[in-house]
Amino acid sequence: MTTPVIMLALMMMPYLVVRISSALMHRDHDVRGAAAIGLGMLFTFTGIGHFIRTEPMAQMLPPWVPARMLLVSLTGVLEFAIAVGFFVPTSRRFTGWVAAVVLVLFFPANIYAAINHVPMGGHAWGPVYLLLRAPLQAIIMCWVYWFTIRQPDTALHTGARG
Repeated sequence: MTTPVIMLALMMMPYLVVRISSALMHRDHDVRGAAAIGLGMLFTFTGIGHFIRTEPMAQMLPPWVPARMLLVSLTGVLEFAIAVGFFVPTSRRFTGWVAAVVLVLFFPANIYAAINHVPMGGHAWGPVYLLLRAPLQAIIMCWVYWFTIRQPDTALHTGARG
C-alpha cells in the first residue's frame, strides 16, 4: 500500500520545494508550474506501471473488454502523453482537462477491481480499498483542477483589489 504515498509524494514534492524556497528566499516562484511538474512526475510513474504490471492491470478490467493487454499498454502511452503535456507550460491547461477526463474514465476499473478482489495494488482488499482509492483520486482531481485548469485570480497576483 505504499503506492498511494509514492503517488502523493511525486505529485506534491515539486510544489512543496518551490513553496519552501519562495518563503526562505522571500521571492515569488511559479508554484502552479511546480505543481504541474509534480503531476507530470505522477503520470510518468503511473504510466510506467502500465508496462511493468501489464498483466495485473489487465485483470482490473472485466473479461468482456477486448484486447485488455493492448488497452493497458495504450493507456500507459496516454499517461506518458499527459505527463509530457504537464511538463510543457503552454499545454498545461489543456492537459489538465485531458487528465481530469482520464481520471474519471479510469475510475470504474478501480471499482471493478475492488469489487472482484483483483490482487493488484490493494484491490484484493475488496471494496474497502475504495475508501483509500476514492479520496486519492479526489485529491489528484483537485490538484489537477486547482493548478492547471482553474484560471488564477489575476487581482491576487497584481496587487489589485476587486
